[in-house]
Order: sequence, then C-alpha cells, then structure tokens
Amino acid sequence: MNILAIGAHPDDIEIGCAGSLLNYKNEGHDLYLMVMTQGEGGGRADTRRHEQSESAEILGCRDVIWGTYKDTELNNKMTAMIHDIEAVLKGISPDICFVNYCDDSHQDHRALNRAAVSASRYTKNVLFYEVPTTQNFSPSVFMNIKTTMSGKIEALLAHTSQAEKTNIEGLSIVDIAKAAAVFRGIQGRVELAEGFVPLRLFLKA
Repeated sequence: MNILAIGAHPDDIEIGCAGSLLNYKNEGHDLYLMVMTQGEGGGRADTRRHEQSESAEILGCRDVIWGTYKDTELNNKMTAMIHDIEAVLKGISPDICFVNYCDDSHQDHRALNRAAVSASRYTKNVLFYEVPTTQNFSPSVFMNIKTTMSGKIEALLAHTSQAEKTNIEGLSIVDIAKAAAVFRGIQGRVELAEGFVPLRLFLKA
C-alpha cells in the first residue's frame, strides 16, 4: 500500500502517527510525507527542514513533499492548499491518509484539516491524528505501537530544535509522546497505542 501522512509543520506527523507509520513500513508498505510549511514560526526554516529530512530517513519514507506556505498563515491559502493536496493525492493514490484533527488551538492545524477533508473526498481511508494542541479528541480507531515506540521517539528526537519547546514546564516532546501512548493504549486495551478519529475507514473482508 501507499501511506500518506500530512502535517502542517515539521514534527506534527511524528508526534501524531509515527508509530503507526513505522508499523506500515515494517510490513513493506511505502510511506510518503507532505509537510505544508517549513515551521519557521518555531525556528530557522533551514534547520527545521533538515530535521524533517533526518526524521523521514529514520521512518524510511520514499519522499517528503514540501508545501510552499508560511507558518501560521495556512488559513489564508485554503483554495491553493486544497489544490496542492489534491495533486499529491492524485500522484500517490494513497490507500490510507493521515492528517491533523479539526479541533485544535493552532490555526494551521485547523486549516489543514479543512483543506484535507475537501481534497481527500475520493480517498477511501482518511484518519485524523492528535498533537499536543489538539482538543476534544475521542479516538475510536487504535494502532498498537509497542514494537515501534522506540522508532517513534527516535524520529521525534531528530527534531532537535523542538524537543524541549512544549510550553509545559519539565516535559519534553518525548515525555508527552510516551504519556499519550500509554493513555491511548489503556483506551485501546494494549500497552502502547496511537489513537485516530476516522473520516472514512473501509474494512477488508
């Protein structure tokens, strides 16, 4: 299968679904990332782009597709963003697409979700992931990431400039990822998990 994960900024995908992506990679499927901005609002653009490339190598992605949008300004480019996502979806024909959840305190995450919902109207399987700024997230689909949690952490740590920028005293992004994995694991009745809210999910007989 072709698996596409879309994020507004470098490191969004890793915190949201890197464990699941690694599961798919380990099963022989092809991974693609689409990152809409270079995350310049949170650091130097060249640094963040390099970190994303390092993380993609850890995940074993076939390609990272970069958007040309400015950090924090996705809401102003909705039509263009829809067209860009549509073009990537047409080129890759993903079997599964992961993207940010709609209810989020960051405007870029909300905007990306709206654009992706429109662009992916013909994509069979679309799942929404959570990040630390996500709100009111109640997943009903889970992926066991016990065997890929270490890889998820490695991918997150590739984003060196962001690891401590959580705005939560005493907690790194790794601490948050571990806590979320335990909590979603409890909900899914496994040790460690990532949770998702489906827009559409087809079950195979």
